[in-house]
Amino acid sequence: MKKNVWLTLLLLVLLFLTACSSGESASAPPKENSKEDTKEPEKAESTSNETFTYASTSDVVGMSPILTNDSVSANITEHVFEKLFERNDDTKEIEPRLAESFENTDENTWVIKLKEGIKFHDGTPFNAEAVKYTFDKLRDPATAAPRASLLEPVDTITVIDENTVEIKTKYPYGAFLAALSHSNAAIVSPTADKELDLMSNPVGTGPFKFVSWTPGDRVELEANEEYWDGAPALKKVILKVVPEISTAISMLQTGEVQFIDNLPTEQIERLEAMDNINIEKKEGTPVYYLTFNHSKEMNQDPEFREAVAAAIDRDAFVSKLNGLGVRSDSVIGPEVFGYDASADNAGTPYDLEAAKALVQKNGYADKPIKLLTANRANFVLMAEIVQAQLTEAGFKVDIESMEWATFLDTARAGDYDITFLSWSNVTGDGSELLYPNFHSDNIGSSNRGQYNNPEFDELVVQSRTTIDQEERKVILNQANQMMIKDNAAVVMYHGIVTAAMDKAYSGLILAPNGKWSLKDVTGE
Repeated sequence: MKKNVWLTLLLLVLLFLTACSSGESASAPPKENSKEDTKEPEKAESTSNETFTYASTSDVVGMSPILTNDSVSANITEHVFEKLFERNDDTKEIEPRLAESFENTDENTWVIKLKEGIKFHDGTPFNAEAVKYTFDKLRDPATAAPRASLLEPVDTITVIDENTVEIKTKYPYGAFLAALSHSNAAIVSPTADKELDLMSNPVGTGPFKFVSWTPGDRVELEANEEYWDGAPALKKVILKVVPEISTAISMLQTGEVQFIDNLPTEQIERLEAMDNINIEKKEGTPVYYLTFNHSKEMNQDPEFREAVAAAIDRDAFVSKLNGLGVRSDSVIGPEVFGYDASADNAGTPYDLEAAKALVQKNGYADKPIKLLTANRANFVLMAEIVQAQLTEAGFKVDIESMEWATFLDTARAGDYDITFLSWSNVTGDGSELLYPNFHSDNIGSSNRGQYNNPEFDELVVQSRTTIDQEERKVILNQANQMMIKDNAAVVMYHGIVTAAMDKAYSGLILAPNGKWSLKDVTGE
């Protein structure tokens, strides 16, 4: 009997506990002013800031600002490293970053005071010695830095004291501060550079620290909790390689990734229909252009270049960009220092019949053309449309598409007839567009088109060797017009920089040069 009573009581207790448990989880209202209630928002915010993923269709080439020169790699280096100066996106003026101030004691001498108390991620002090080390390595011919041209005018670099460096140039260098605001002029840890390979183990002073790189898959960064300008809210940032942009957009829609940039025109309507993202667009500094391999005899023929230029209907192409491109013949774009509106329509106009006549006259149809392109969406679109237009004019064109890093190496080696290149214009300065890309000094490095025109070279040098900014504008326009008349490059369009981010986040900074910063991004 006692046994049955105890069993009955046990069953009643179990039923009571089950009911309480079920009701509490399903519908019981939270108690007012409970500890659990007050802590819940903090838990949600912490979770949203834990991991932030950026989807990129290409992997980084490497992560040393000294040895790389591509936009994908810069997306990482810009968060790990910092420069002495940066351009204010609103005022367009160059302002100190790691530098505290500067002084021009004469037209060839720059004395730069550095911020104090900053350390690299490995604990090495940021100081004048680190600046000298970085710039000496960047300009050393043995380094073979792709953007050594940034410091080509530099004569000597002297450490005055722990936080002061003096830089003397060989001649007045009007774009000097703009050059020092470039991603590739970022300051590296001398200790790390001597002990590690910064291409795979970057060490800077930036808001994020390097964690790991799995080539072809991802790069992982973590917040620099001791960052001198305040630790970022995001605890971990991942660059996830997603080769297909349509897949990346699907991942953005489902929340697998939180951010993509450089939005493809053919997907913009799909993106705009997504209600869980914000899209940002801004008139930008990037320029996209077709260039010839000027080292090849065929491309040294002015009528061949004219025929190609006349066969390309750039207005028809830009109309397919869904508002993400600006039409202009000018190599120097509207958002870049040195732009003059007179260059907008200075190029060879589209004239299919004239192109056909030149092809027939010179037998160009008998010369197969290798059109090299990167496998990025906008490059592939340019290649397919231009191939069709050149074919209509009588040319025989074969497209060869490559992954981004391989494409850059192949273009630098000159293994192509014509190709598409782009330039972000990180400095926003016309001299730092024309000199690295088209001056003969840089054939074999950043001058992938191998353009060689002594008269043009002289104008570019003049644009760099005066600190009179109005004079620089006049000279840059002259050099720009000369290139356009020579059909040295056929400008396809100037970019509208774009990005799409999950609505749960805010604080993205998108610059006209296409660079973006996640330092102030936070989950809501």
